[in-house]
Amino acid sequence: MPRKMAVVVSHFSPISAGQGMSVPHALSALAALGQPTRLAIVRLVMRREPVGLAAGAIAEAIGCPANTLSAHLAILARASLIRGVRDGRSIIYRADIHGMRKLIAFLVTDCCHGHPELCGLPEVATAANCGCNDAPKKRKRAARISEA
Repeated sequence: MPRKMAVVVSHFSPISAGQGMSVPHALSALAALGQPTRLAIVRLVMRREPVGLAAGAIAEAIGCPANTLSAHLAILARASLIRGVRDGRSIIYRADIHGMRKLIAFLVTDCCHGHPELCGLPEVATAANCGCNDAPKKRKRAARISEA
């Protein structure tokens, strides 16, 4: 019999860079997206990538009071779906592309018995290139000059 699991969205920290997504993190992210206002926020900041939006602009765009918006943004940030960066007196919120990729990969990992490429999802299996690639650039190796 499967164990039932309860997840409190606010108790999970962001995903570290070297790990896959755990079940509790996936549940946290999906629970965060399961609320209409938070889903609207994520969709809005995804459309505004890579520039992002200030909290006030988000509140105005979705018609949400500032204090309520603050709670929604905190839940989305803890679920690794958005991130905020201070810019003067404002905080600019952007989609956390790395966290989104981890969530999507988590959801399709078991597709077609662990071969998502068979289901027409090869880009997920090989870290999709959505034009928002935040992977570090490869360093060029210095060519060795050998004398004959």
